[in-house]
Amino acid sequence: MRVLQVIDSLEPGGAERMALNYAIALRNATGFSALAVTRKEGSLKQSVPDDLPYCFLDRNSTFDVRAIRTLRKFCRDNNIEWVHAHSTSWFVCVCLKLLSPSLKLIWHDHYGWSEFAAERKAGALKWASLLFSGIISVNENLKQWSVRQLKCRHVIYLPNFSLSGTAVVSETRLEGEHGKRILCLANLRPQKDHFMLIEAALKLHAPDWTFHLVGKDFKDDYAESVRKEIASEGLEDKIIVYGSRDDVQNIIAQSDICILTSASEGLPVALLEYGFMGKPVVVTSVGEVSSVIADGYNGMVCPPGDAARFADALALLIADGNKRKELGAALLETVRQTYSEQAVMARYTNWMRQL
Repeated sequence: MRVLQVIDSLEPGGAERMALNYAIALRNATGFSALAVTRKEGSLKQSVPDDLPYCFLDRNSTFDVRAIRTLRKFCRDNNIEWVHAHSTSWFVCVCLKLLSPSLKLIWHDHYGWSEFAAERKAGALKWASLLFSGIISVNENLKQWSVRQLKCRHVIYLPNFSLSGTAVVSETRLEGEHGKRILCLANLRPQKDHFMLIEAALKLHAPDWTFHLVGKDFKDDYAESVRKEIASEGLEDKIIVYGSRDDVQNIIAQSDICILTSASEGLPVALLEYGFMGKPVVVTSVGEVSSVIADGYNGMVCPPGDAARFADALALLIADGNKRKELGAALLETVRQTYSEQAVMARYTNWMRQL
């Protein structure tokens, strides 16, 4: 089984990290895997193993003939049998499939607004799906959307997973007092709802505790509004924004409570990374989050947009160090059993063999 993972960029993000995770985990499981990036490299490039066949297409337009030919040659040179297209990379992979019909094409749907999937338009994807051998969705909502909207019979939900045993590079040093740091690992995008985080911070009566926002700043209207809101509420010393960072495990290790305030999610990779580090979490009940977190057993779950409930959950954990340890240990066990690379790779490869 010779599989190529394809993604549009290696900028830090959930889909990008999962494309890389699949490439590495599949190499570990089968002895071969490859990765192609279509449009833009990024900081995740440094995490690509030296022995993993890699191709950057530098695609500059919708119909970039040179890029498609480069991808076709890469597939031939590496005897690729399966092409696994993540997110919007499906288009260039469909072009490849038309040139090389023997290739089997899988599409991986990482759509971030899964809570509003009913409003999503299929468009050209509906007809492109005639060429898909199978579709992977990151949660049940997206799976059902594909079943209803697309023209591929083989659709499966596979949870995201986090790689274990990766090296911890120490570069970032979080501000704030040791033992009193709250981490939100999320790119500055509207679906992550950082405004709810700001509101919860205002309601939380814990003056020594600080919030640390780590994730890509797209320098757009949303990111600017988040920064302005922090400043207007006088929270610059309480909520620190770092932008994108590569040393995620090091950052999580320095944190004491980890959170996600999302209005919509698939299955956030950040949550799994929190779990692999044994951290207590407070999260919103969106996407597949509630299939991972059982409220009060391995984390705290609040309704999306409910800043008061979120602040109360944080206050409970701040007041009880033993509770933090119990929740973190339980989440670590959950992630190891269900969301490890070994568990997901077994389901993935079995499904592909059935196709």
